[in-house]
Amino acid sequence: MLYQSSRGKASPVSAAQAITMGIAADGGLFVPEKVPLIDKGDWQKLMDGNYQQRTVLILKPFLPEFSLAELEECSAKAYHMERFDDPQIAPLVNIGDNTYIQELWHGPTCAFKDMALQMLPQLLTRSMVKIEESDDIVILVATSGDTGKAALEGFKDVDRTRIVVFYPDEGVSEVQKRQMITQEGSNVFVAAVAGNFDDAQNGVKRIFGNPSFNHHLAEHGLKLSSANSINWGRLVPQIVYYVSAYVDLLAQGVVEAGQPVNFVVPTGNFGNILAAYYAGLMGVPINRLICASNANNVLTDFIRTGIYDRNRHLEKTLSPSMDILISSNLERLLFEITEHDAAKVSEWMEQLQTHGRYEIDPATREKVQSIFWADYCSDLQTLTTIRAVWEDKRYLLDTHTAVAFYVYQSYRKAVADDTPTVIISTASPYKFGSSVARALFSQELIQGKDEFSLLRMLSTATGIPIPRGIEGLESREVKHKTRTAVNAMEQTVLNFLQI
Repeated sequence: MLYQSSRGKASPVSAAQAITMGIAADGGLFVPEKVPLIDKGDWQKLMDGNYQQRTVLILKPFLPEFSLAELEECSAKAYHMERFDDPQIAPLVNIGDNTYIQELWHGPTCAFKDMALQMLPQLLTRSMVKIEESDDIVILVATSGDTGKAALEGFKDVDRTRIVVFYPDEGVSEVQKRQMITQEGSNVFVAAVAGNFDDAQNGVKRIFGNPSFNHHLAEHGLKLSSANSINWGRLVPQIVYYVSAYVDLLAQGVVEAGQPVNFVVPTGNFGNILAAYYAGLMGVPINRLICASNANNVLTDFIRTGIYDRNRHLEKTLSPSMDILISSNLERLLFEITEHDAAKVSEWMEQLQTHGRYEIDPATREKVQSIFWADYCSDLQTLTTIRAVWEDKRYLLDTHTAVAFYVYQSYRKAVADDTPTVIISTASPYKFGSSVARALFSQELIQGKDEFSLLRMLSTATGIPIPRGIEGLESREVKHKTRTAVNAMEQTVLNFLQI
C-alpha cells in the first residue's frame, strides 16, 4: 500500500512516510492508492471483537509495514480504561425512531478527536523508527477547539516529539481554552492567535510551506509534521468507529448484512465525514452521508450547488469547532470521487487559494450529491433542539451534536427515508456547558454565573456527572499565556524551540 499526493506532483510514499510527513511535498494530502475492502469473513470477526480488536483489523491493510503485534500494542495503548470511561469506547445509544447516537467523547478530553489522537502518537513514533527518521518531530496544530487539547494529551511527553498548538483567541469555548492552557508536559506549547480558525490554519499551512523555515529546523535536527486531519495517521483511525457502528447494528439485529444505513455528521474541516466515506468504500453499506453545518454553511452550499466559496464572513457560533470556511479534507474527497484526477483537483485548489472559490464540473457534482445530503442549523435552532431532545428523550446533546440532530430532522422532512440512522456525537455536553445551560435554563437562572458554575448546575439538574476530563478544570494552573499575531506564528514556534 503506497500513498500518493492529491495534487499528483510528489512521488508515492509508504504509510510510515505519509504519517511522519503529514503533508505531501507538493502541498497535497496523502491518499491511499487503493482502498482495501473488508473481507466477507472479517465481518463476523468484527462482530465478535471489542473496539481494540476491530481497530487492528481495519487498520492492518492500510498500514502493511506494521506487524499485527505492533498494531495490537498501538490499539491497546490508545483505547484503554485509564483513558476512556466506557468499555465500548464508542458506544451506540438507541434514542428511538430507528435512530442511534454514537458517542465519541468518552476519552480523556471529552471530544471525538480522542478517537484518533490517542492512536496517532502510537503510529507516528513507530513510523519514525521504520523509516529511520533521524530528526525529532515538531507537531504543528491549528485547532478550532477540540483537536488542540486531544493532540496535546496524546503527545505530551512522547519521546522525540514536540507539539505546538495554535487556537483562535476568543474562538473556542471556555472549557476548551482552559483544557489547553492548563496542559502539562515537557514538550508542549500552546498559543492563542489574534484571529479566527481559518487564520490559524492558514498560518500553520504557511509554516509548512516555508522552505527557509523548514531548512532552519533541519539544521537543528527537527522536522515538521501535523496532528490535524490532513495527516493520514489522524484520519485512518476515524474510519474504525464507522465500521464499528455498523457492526454494532448488525450484532443487535437492527440491520441485516448488506442493509444500508445513514450517518449524520456535524462537519467543519470535513475529516470526520470523510472517514465515513472511506468506511463506505471499504464495504460498509451507506445510503446517505448527511453533512450538518452551522451558520458557516460553506459545505451545505457546496454539496447543493457544486460551488465552494469561502468569500463570506466567518460567523462565531455556539458550535465553535465547526466555525470553519476552509474544509481541508474536501480535497481528498474530490481526489477520490474524480478517480484520482490530480490535475483537476490541483486546479480547484489553486482557484481556492487565488480567488477563494471554485466550481466542480457537473459530473463530479452529481457524484457528490449521490452520496451526500446537506443542511445547516442556526444558533437558535441549536438551543431549541437541545431543549426539545432533553425534554422528549432525556438525552443531553452538546451544541455540535444538536446541529446534527436538527439537520437529520430536516432530512427526514425533505426525504421519505426510514433507513436506520446513526448520528455522530462529537463532544460531551459539558464541553460547551454554558450554551447547553442556555438551552435548558431561564436567563434569570444563569445570569452572572461563570462557565464552571453552569457545569455544576447542569449536573445537578440532569443527574449526569461532569466527566473527569473537565471536573476541577477551573482550579488547574494556567501554564500557557502566549498570544501571537498571525504574521508572527513562525517566530512563536522558533521561540518555543529555542532555535
